[in-house]
Amino acid sequence: MARGRRRKLLWSKLYTFACGTSKFEADHSHIGGPGFSRVAFANEPDCFDAVNQNYGSNYVSTTKYTVATFFPKSLFEQFRRVANIYFLFTGCLSFTSLAPYSAISAILPLIVVIGATMVKEAIEDWRRYQQDIEVNNRKVKVHHGGGKFEYKEWKNLRVGDIVKVEKDKFFPADLVMLSSSFDDGICYVETMNLDGETNLKMKQALDVSSDLQSDSSFQNFRAIIKCEDPNASLYTFVGTMEYGDQQYPLSPQQLLLRDSKLRNTDYIYGVVVFTGHDTKVMQNAMNPPSKRSKIERKMDKLIYLLMGALVLISLIGSVIFGIATSEDIQDGKMKRWYLRPDDTKNTFDPKNADVAAILHFLTAMILYSYFIPISLYVSIEIVKVLQTIFINQDIQMYHEESDKPAHARTSNLNEELGQVDTVLSDKTGTLTCNSMEFIKCSIAGTPYGHGVTEVERAMARRKGSPLLEDEQPDENHEHPKPTIKGFNFDDERIMNGNWVNEPRSDIIRMFFRLLAICHTAIPEVDEDTGKISYEAESPDEAAFVIAAREIGFEFYQRTQTNISIRELDPVSGERVQKTYKLLNVLEFNSSRKRMSVIVQDEEGKLLLLSKGADSVMFERLAREGRNFEAKTKEQMHEYADAGLRTLVLAYRELDEEEYKKFNINFMDAKNSIDADREEKIEEAADSIERNLVLLGATAVEDKLQNGVPECIDKLAQAGIKIWVLTGDKMETAINIGFASSLLRQGMKQIIITLEEPEIIRLEKEGNKEAIAKASKDSVMSQINKGKGLLSSSNDGSFALIIDGKSLAYALKDDVKNLFLQLAVGCASVICCRSSPKQKALVTRLVKAGTGKVTLAIGDGANDVGMLQEADIGVGISGAEGMQAVMASDVAISQFRFLERLLLVHGHWCYRRISSMICYFFYKNLTFGVTIFLYEAYTSFSGQPAYNDWFMSFYNVFFTSLPVIAMGVFDQDVSPRLCLKFPMLYQEGVQNALFNWPRIIGWMFNGVCNGVMVFFFCTTALQHQAFRKGGEVVDFEILGATMYSCVVWVVNCQLALSISYFTIIQHIVIWGSIVVWYLFLLAYGAITPTISTSAFMVFIEGMAPSLSYWITTLFVVIATLIPYIVYSTLQMQFFPMYHNMIQWMRFDGHANDPEYCQVVRQRSVRPTTVGVSARIDAKVNQLARKVHHAVHSP
Repeated sequence: MARGRRRKLLWSKLYTFACGTSKFEADHSHIGGPGFSRVAFANEPDCFDAVNQNYGSNYVSTTKYTVATFFPKSLFEQFRRVANIYFLFTGCLSFTSLAPYSAISAILPLIVVIGATMVKEAIEDWRRYQQDIEVNNRKVKVHHGGGKFEYKEWKNLRVGDIVKVEKDKFFPADLVMLSSSFDDGICYVETMNLDGETNLKMKQALDVSSDLQSDSSFQNFRAIIKCEDPNASLYTFVGTMEYGDQQYPLSPQQLLLRDSKLRNTDYIYGVVVFTGHDTKVMQNAMNPPSKRSKIERKMDKLIYLLMGALVLISLIGSVIFGIATSEDIQDGKMKRWYLRPDDTKNTFDPKNADVAAILHFLTAMILYSYFIPISLYVSIEIVKVLQTIFINQDIQMYHEESDKPAHARTSNLNEELGQVDTVLSDKTGTLTCNSMEFIKCSIAGTPYGHGVTEVERAMARRKGSPLLEDEQPDENHEHPKPTIKGFNFDDERIMNGNWVNEPRSDIIRMFFRLLAICHTAIPEVDEDTGKISYEAESPDEAAFVIAAREIGFEFYQRTQTNISIRELDPVSGERVQKTYKLLNVLEFNSSRKRMSVIVQDEEGKLLLLSKGADSVMFERLAREGRNFEAKTKEQMHEYADAGLRTLVLAYRELDEEEYKKFNINFMDAKNSIDADREEKIEEAADSIERNLVLLGATAVEDKLQNGVPECIDKLAQAGIKIWVLTGDKMETAINIGFASSLLRQGMKQIIITLEEPEIIRLEKEGNKEAIAKASKDSVMSQINKGKGLLSSSNDGSFALIIDGKSLAYALKDDVKNLFLQLAVGCASVICCRSSPKQKALVTRLVKAGTGKVTLAIGDGANDVGMLQEADIGVGISGAEGMQAVMASDVAISQFRFLERLLLVHGHWCYRRISSMICYFFYKNLTFGVTIFLYEAYTSFSGQPAYNDWFMSFYNVFFTSLPVIAMGVFDQDVSPRLCLKFPMLYQEGVQNALFNWPRIIGWMFNGVCNGVMVFFFCTTALQHQAFRKGGEVVDFEILGATMYSCVVWVVNCQLALSISYFTIIQHIVIWGSIVVWYLFLLAYGAITPTISTSAFMVFIEGMAPSLSYWITTLFVVIATLIPYIVYSTLQMQFFPMYHNMIQWMRFDGHANDPEYCQVVRQRSVRPTTVGVSARIDAKVNQLARKVHHAVHSP
């Protein structure tokens, strides 16, 4: 619609419910009191009184740190980890004489690790800062006096400024709207950034200011706005505007919130009332709940375990050292003369053996610090960030139509994606497209429309009767009709004007005329093509207007009091223009469940046109208007069975006297200042919406997204339980369940509902206490009955279906555990008519009750609570805005991508992180055990086995990159096989790769390897001639040799553990060993005052000696042989599921159906949900029939 025309609308006469003129009510009596002290001086932000208010600026900061707080806050975050506190403690002790090595070598690794994490924090915060700069530097027109508006940065706005916001721009602060490009001060606002809803909301300025239509009109404008203090409530606002010596009440209808967008309106003028962090959107801003994976929490326990073991061995060593020290000098002879116990004060003084033991304990705590993997946390963070990059870059999860890839918004939960036990899903917009299509209708008791829904296809498959007519829909059409969004209707009886030949053409004309008139949509005319599109408050409403247009009743224009349509004249056969005077619009809301308009046609007839839910419409029909009621109800039931959403259409003619009486009552109610104003309006509307004549019913389809049944089937095969939490009716939810393969024929349904005669009788009586008691008893009875069915059935699967009323009682504290026990025993769970709060409570119940990982997936603002409550929240970036995505941990654009996200990336991430942590503890134990044994070998004298810098660089340079590469690139099974054998996913659900036996096994392997390295090296070198001159080794050469063996062993062990080699892994594994030798060369060439015991140790001591090379080769092979033997036996005789798939691929059987089926039969549990379960059920049924036929006489 042209802008100039739209600017002339007087919408106050149309939107009687939502936009009524604000009146003083009880709430406004609080103005000026506590909590309502905000004062804004419009157009005078610099006046004395305004400056004294000292309100904050409009600068917004979402950063975690500032320049001043970065170091203290970041350091505090780092030292919340007990491991870092321990390393800080040992670092401080390293500056004392107790340290067995230099202070800098002890403190440098800690600085590197903490520095790397702080750099990561700084980079992330810098990105937030850059975003803040972009937002704060946006510009908006601000009144600078003299009726002139100039651009000003958002951050410089002040309370009281008059701003002009133009079409498709965001509001820079919370504004009180003064006027708009429409004469009546109406504007349309999109609040997607606030509540995730994409449907437009209407706002209206006060009548007194709505005539301020130009910049110059604000030259002398002055007003004082008093309102509530800043708060987080998005939907309430109480205030007054003092203008021209009068006070006018303000309501939420005049408040425009920051970060919402102006749509379909050329411009608005407004006064800034809340700025910066006082705005409602910033008051709502909060850090999302902190989520940590179960593996990370178990890793903390391992750290504590190792620290406990470290303290224990330090204590044991100190006791032994104290005893040995006390006996060092006997009869004037020194046993350990090399420690000079006769020339020491405390450390080795036999007279103060107790003190020596205590000091040795502190020395041992420093020396054994290498049992704790200092670089573990930072390495895992690096790996997780790289893993999220691979998830984000996966082309298989890119949706070309919406141009949206997958986006892992946090890297903390990567491994949790591989451990999901239960998926809790929204339906509309998640399983379905949230794109409504007009597909069928019932008019005068006659069904129209031949389209076949996804649910009908599934039902046909369920009954074994495929819909052949839908197999090739375009066979009889040379030129298939173009696809029209929102319209999938096909019936030649009423298409192309053929409706005029139908027996009840008069009712058909009124039916589609109603669809073209009874709505709040706005037509938009494309200036280039002339095509009309519609801006509607919901997809359903847009589908109705489009359907009317396609049948031949085109809504094309809306003026201030008229609606114009083009329709076919049955007499002349020509398209004619009809204009209807729009008198009243009675809007739809959740309590009314209907919408009506009152119009006057060109002949002067007054018509009430109404559409609404069957639960409220049939009871409003006149006795003579029920001619087709039975047939319509029957067809609506069929439509519901087909998964369609239905609305009833009815109308009536009004006489002038009746309308005048209604209009007086309605306007009195509208202008009422009493607290019960809304009730009076409702009562007036209810009085006229009576004695209607039934026209028929509409049926629109919310289609399943592509790939949903297949995705659910794969997830079910993976052993993942799937719950659907929806606000739809039970019949619709059940049919969507069949279409998506959550339900199947032969599956026993346990239905819990309160639609019982006794409950209905009590509801009519209105005794709330009796209703609550009877309802709770009924729910408990049905739950216990369901549990009885579960326990008495040995075969077959169950589906639990519960409605919203019953769910409210099932979630009570004394019932919820019974409900959970029943639900967990069922293959599928569908919760109907669920509120957002109920969704969150169900998610919390499953998470806490099962102790397993839960994943919630949804697309709307009503799913936010559920997403935040679950262990993992997945947001669908669909048609309901970005609120769910903003609250999620991972965002995807289609439900089907959940299959690859979990079964491929989830499995890989879980396996990689698990293996990485186990390997970290293994390599540190291997290294730490050699240090401990060498100190024991030297009678716990505190002598380190290695050079200071050897120990410092062990975790940083010689063993860190290979394990990071494994955490990023390793694959036990290819993506194709991950999807082909979904039961592989159960390894993560059952935590098979990070359970205590596996962890202890790796730790035991580390201890054994450390013992073998030490004893093989000392035995081989202790008493043997090492060089040609017959010299034996000194402790420098022994330490460097042991260190070489450790570096070789742990890197070769990693190579043996990797399933999938890339060139990067080869480079980092063998490169780490090469780097060790290069370091030994370079460091040994430095002056001995720096290199100390490593001076020329390789060039002069180790490299020329054949013994060193032979010893290294022998020790590495001997140490790794036990692991090789164990792995071979385990894979051969006790293979895990991924081992079986690896063998199958290695043997070339990956494409052999029979062999693959054998592998599948080794799955952890039978599949009871999905397409595969349906096929298995049919096969089993046929097998039973064959068996019965063979054995029957």
